[in-house]
Amino acid sequence: MQRLLASYRAIPQDATVRLAKPTSNLFRARAKTRTKGLDTSGLTNVIAVDAEARTADVAGMCTYEDLVAATLPHGLSPLVVPQLKTITLGGAVTGLGIESASFRNGLPHESVLEMDVLTGTGDVVRASPDENPDLFRAFPNSYGTLGYSVRLKIELEPVKPFVALRHLRFHSLSALVEAMDRIVETGGLNGEPVDYLDGVVFSAEESYLCVGQRSATPGPVSDYTGKQIYYRSIQHDGPTDGAEKHDRLTIHDYLWRWDTDWFWCSRAFGAQNPRIRRWWPRRYRRSSVYWKLIGYDRRFGIADRIEKRNGRPPRERVVQDIEVPIERTVEFLQWFLDTVPIEPIWLCPLRLRDDRDWPLYPIRPHHTYVNVGFWSSVPVGPEEGYTNRMIERKVSDLDGHKSLYSDAYYSPEEFDSLYGGETYKTVKKTYDPDSRFLDLYGKAVGRQ
Repeated sequence: MQRLLASYRAIPQDATVRLAKPTSNLFRARAKTRTKGLDTSGLTNVIAVDAEARTADVAGMCTYEDLVAATLPHGLSPLVVPQLKTITLGGAVTGLGIESASFRNGLPHESVLEMDVLTGTGDVVRASPDENPDLFRAFPNSYGTLGYSVRLKIELEPVKPFVALRHLRFHSLSALVEAMDRIVETGGLNGEPVDYLDGVVFSAEESYLCVGQRSATPGPVSDYTGKQIYYRSIQHDGPTDGAEKHDRLTIHDYLWRWDTDWFWCSRAFGAQNPRIRRWWPRRYRRSSVYWKLIGYDRRFGIADRIEKRNGRPPRERVVQDIEVPIERTVEFLQWFLDTVPIEPIWLCPLRLRDDRDWPLYPIRPHHTYVNVGFWSSVPVGPEEGYTNRMIERKVSDLDGHKSLYSDAYYSPEEFDSLYGGETYKTVKKTYDPDSRFLDLYGKAVGRQ
């Protein structure tokens, strides 16, 4: 904390305050700056785990990889563990996160009991439902523009050593979404409880729900950190909707099942080619390595050079997660599959835990939404961000929202209407009166 505050005071008054960190899970470009960032090097650990109270005190820059490593020995895990190992707890709370427990446990910020936040005034303040509640409520989806969390106290939940999986195949999107809705509403499938739920769409005729149940029963488990690839293991032949394929993973490997191949995005680097995979060291099969390769591509324009050399136009990056109400999900998926040449697509149902209001990401309580994730590129269109703009319009038409970790193209008026504009401005004036941090619109859309 002393190093953090000293680094804050060392930043010139007219310079924007940013974090100094070696990794990021953001996919939007931003303006370069030579100003030295905040020193968070001492804020990367789990401070304490209280197994009896089922809580953890965690430094804001602690990754979920380290957090899970500290809680699993106690038979506990965070209520929601985002899919990638290097996502930090502070980043997931200020920038949102989601996973297959979200139909039960909502979003990561809903499990926060209290947090200490470095504000734009250089003060560290406590934020909770009772202390500075305006900051507590506005912090999720503020992306560091209201402050940086330096310590968070979160709830944990019990887990078991294994997860038993059932992959259910569907031949129509409507049948898949209907089955998803029933599981969310009842908390079970065919009379058995469901602990984890997500899905993958390969095409309009081939989609799957991945249903997980905690298990203490010992037995064989699969390994998708080696030659086998998790998302490919989901696929199977099934003559009828709901036909099942069974699998088992350790709880550790289940939580990180998507990280080894960055869902399916490792195929862009050849990592799924058996001849290349054989020589690709296992320790480098992880999302953080692929993200560094993306960084090199951005820096040197490698992909665009290859496209140009082959006589093809450059490509537009379409890396997005959106949420739409479950009753509009089939409509969105059908439109997307007809319009955007990207597959597979990830699905993850979400339901807020309670009635609390989160103004910067205002989705309705007691209502199921479906996160739809798609991460690839398409040929450029007639204007910058052509396909991303189409997606934004469609999501808004369907009463949905889009996460802000990647490229966004909203007008200021649209942005304010979608992301708590007036509330944000009021809280910004209170905790960052001199605008030491970036403005949310400037950071998310202006690429500052």
